[in-house]
This record gives sequence, structure tokens and C-alpha cells, in this order.
Amino acid sequence: MNKIATALAALGVSLALTGQASAQGKTITLCWAAWDPANALVELSKDFTAKTGVNMKFEFVPWPNYADRMLNELNSKGKLCDLLIGDSQWIGGSAENGHYIKLNDFFAKEGIKIDDFMPATVTGYAEWPKGTPNYWALPAMGDALGWTYRKDWFADAKNQADFKAKYNRDLAVPKSQTELKQIAEFFQGREIGGKKVYGAAIFTERGSEGITMGVNNALYPFGFDYQDPKKPYAMEGFVNGPGAVAGLEFYKSLFKCCTPPGYTNAYMQEGLDAFKSGQVAMMMNWFAFFPGLHKDPNVGGDKIGFFVNPGEGSRKGSQLGGQGISVVSYSPNRNESLQYIKWFASPDVQKKWWALGGYTCHKSVLNDPGFPKTAPFAADFLVAMGEVKDFWAEPSYAPLLLAMQKRIHDYVVADQGTAKGALDALIADWTKVFKEDGKVK
Repeated sequence: MNKIATALAALGVSLALTGQASAQGKTITLCWAAWDPANALVELSKDFTAKTGVNMKFEFVPWPNYADRMLNELNSKGKLCDLLIGDSQWIGGSAENGHYIKLNDFFAKEGIKIDDFMPATVTGYAEWPKGTPNYWALPAMGDALGWTYRKDWFADAKNQADFKAKYNRDLAVPKSQTELKQIAEFFQGREIGGKKVYGAAIFTERGSEGITMGVNNALYPFGFDYQDPKKPYAMEGFVNGPGAVAGLEFYKSLFKCCTPPGYTNAYMQEGLDAFKSGQVAMMMNWFAFFPGLHKDPNVGGDKIGFFVNPGEGSRKGSQLGGQGISVVSYSPNRNESLQYIKWFASPDVQKKWWALGGYTCHKSVLNDPGFPKTAPFAADFLVAMGEVKDFWAEPSYAPLLLAMQKRIHDYVVADQGTAKGALDALIADWTKVFKEDGKVK
């Protein structure tokens, strides 16, 4: 009897070890864009491998090619990605086309509470349809548009005196879009350190999403809305109302008055280059880049400051960035991928994620009383995430986005037509897409 028990026990140990070896032999691939937060995630994920024995591979694609590459991968039902950190606008199409695994049952089974994450990130990165408790991702990388500025230039005594003489107020972080433009005008063409500088680096890129992600930060504060909140897809008076027209005219005036020469097709990288090389006083860009900029030996440290996208009057608004992490439905490594989601969702991991340079969406980290002091941009990040709006997340988001890219670029950069005409045409473009989708008659 003892021999049989011993043999069974040995068999049990053997099976357990075999299972462990099997897990340790597994490798899962996480796909994302190639940027600083991705490097932080590589470092963070070493803890996952140490804990589970599951190895990690990473497929990071440069931002200009990220959407095309990853959406092609999903549409072809490819097996490259087990986990995908996909853009917020992809959630509708990825849910309806079956690219992502629905996570509700998994969250319930593992005790993962979606309410532990900031509401804007749940709506933006995880929900489809919007406003319903159907989750296709875990909020992974909180992000919003913000601004950097040359704190040392603002503090300079001569700049302060000259600015006050012209505008009768101190040169300081702008409290409105109007003040932002005044500051940009002040610095445009000014000589600093023997070099001619410019007012602001803003987004003007036409090919992917750049000018849309930029112009929205003027449109939202002036009064643009995607639709009537009481009547979905009703856009007349919201997309092209007086406030929206004023916001678009403002963005064009900012482009015309205060950007570096030839700045007609610029997005994230061009803005970073302009700021790091000392060309501009201010730059719009994603909070995701701010940790790296603060460490920059030439423009970081005491030379750099940060601020939230300014409102105009009583209205505020910043463009939502960031992404959720999803399990790709075509993955042969579903269980290990879900293990990663469970691990990543834990408060301790989220705290380390923030410390390494990622942007957590977890309330336990963000609502900690000490959080605003953890980084020079932390307090602004919290404010921005409370004011964010996002572009359409419809399954047909791509033609919706391309239409806006064309209409806005043609008006702002190519100088074609009027702001009202551009927005009227945009409504016609979007209505056509929604008709084809059966969303409107």
C-alpha cells in the first residue's frame, strides 16, 4: 500500500513538474507601438515571466505604420499577436468583427473590477458599445494631449518685461486658448541665445491622424461636439456650430502665425524634434512623452514645464490618447495571455508601471494623495484625464478619420475654403459613412 501511495505521489509530482515545464516553455507576443512606454513595459514584464514562467516577446511598430500594420494583422486573422495594445478608436471594429476576446466573464471569475480604473479610460479603451458594460480590453496606457513649454524662457527677466509691456500681464502658463496664442505670437521670431525661435509646435500631419488629434484641442474648448447627445449621429449644429467654426479658425490662425517654417506635415516626432532642438517655446504632444522629455539633458530638468490644454471661457477639453490591452481572439495562447491581463491589473504592478514611465489608469495609484508629487507632470495628467474627449470609436472609424484629416488639412494648411465650409463638408462625409453602416437613414 505504501509503495502504491509513494508511486502515486511521485506521479503527481511528475505531472505537476510537467505542467510547470509546459508553462515555462510558453512564449506569448505582445504587440504595440514603438515608443518610450513600450520600453518601460518590456522592463515591467520581466516580473511576469519571473512569476509565471511564461516568456514574453514584443512586436513594436513605429507610430506612422502602427495602425496599418496591426489592423491588417487583425483583419487577416493573423497569429502574430497574442496580446495587443490597440488604439482607443479600434475598439468598436475589433469588438464587432470578433478580433478581441470579450473579457466580462474573465473579469468576474478573477475578481478584476473595472470600476477600479478611471472612468474615462474604461469608456475610451474598453467599452463597446459605448455606455454599456461590455469590455473588450483592460485600460493599459492612460494618455491625453498636453503641452510642454520652455520654463527657462518664460522666467527670463527680459522676456518677462517685454511680454508685460505688450500684454499687461505676466508671462506664465496660459489659462485660455487666447492666452496660448498670445504667448506663441510673442515668441515667434524672437531671438534667444543668438538663435531665432518660434512660438509653438502643433500637429499638422495629414497621412494618418495627426491634424485631427491636434485640431480637436482647439475645437473642444470652443464648442465642437461630435453629435447631439440626445440624438446619436445628429451632427448639424454640433460639428459645424458657431463654436466649432471659431475653434477651427483659431487653430488655423495658430498654425499661420506661430509655427516653425515648413511645418505643414508634423506630428509627434516632428514636435519632439522641434522642442528638443530649442526651436519652439511650446509644444503640444502626448503626456506619454513627458517622462523622457523631463530627462532630456538639453531641454529637460529645470528648463521644461508642463500644462494642461487650456480651455476657452467655461469650456474645457483635451484629446484622449492612450490604449487598452486586449487578448487577440486568434491567439493560440489564450490562457497565458489572460494570465498576463490578470497580473497587469493588480495594484502593485500598476504602481510599478507608473514608476517605470508608463501611465497607469488604476484609481489606487492615481487617487493616492501623494500621486501629484510623483512627477512634475503628474498633477496635470490627472486634470487632463478628467477633461478628455475622444474621436469616434465606430467600426468605420478609419473612413471617418480620413475624412476629417482631409477636410481639416485642406482648410488649415492648404488654405482652401472656409472653416464653416470644411465642417459642413465633414458632416456630409460622415453622414455618408453612417448611411452605409445603416446608422442613419
